[in-house]
Amino acid sequence: MPELCKIRLVGYDDLPMLLSWRNHPSIRNFMFTQHEISLEEHIRWYTNASKDTTRHLLIVEESHQPIGYVQFDAVTTGGVSHWGFYARPDAPKGSGTKLGTAALNHAFSELKLHKVCGQAIDTNEPSQLFHKRLGFKQEGVLRDQHCLGGVYHSIVCFGLLAHEWQAQVNKKEHAHANY
Repeated sequence: MPELCKIRLVGYDDLPMLLSWRNHPSIRNFMFTQHEISLEEHIRWYTNASKDTTRHLLIVEESHQPIGYVQFDAVTTGGVSHWGFYARPDAPKGSGTKLGTAALNHAFSELKLHKVCGQAIDTNEPSQLFHKRLGFKQEGVLRDQHCLGGVYHSIVCFGLLAHEWQAQVNKKEHAHANY
């Protein structure tokens, strides 16, 4: 199945774009850290994160246009990694699915991960549905785990194994071959 999107590393020149996306209310309001991030804080985050060789900060592009951001933490061959992601605030409908598919193909094919884990705040139903659409299994709920604005929220935990992803890919390729 042809890859619709390309993935590349985040560069220093991407920081203003990423900061504007991350601070957009449609993204910021679903994050674990919801304050508006300053440029200085953003540069400090990038400087520290980009030194960590097990952390992959990525831009997903379609037709050479950035449609979103993805990161994988604690990346080791055969390892278990947590991911974070968001589509560009004004990205066309369907961009999230393209971003997720490209990122998971990258995670399991290029990074050779065994498992990708995700988390969503209990009030972030779109993220929970997104994980399930991509084939993630809900693995648990961390009750009253994270405090936002003085209110505790539960965290919903998801996991996707490499062989589960590959089975989905094979099924889609088989369905396309039968047309």
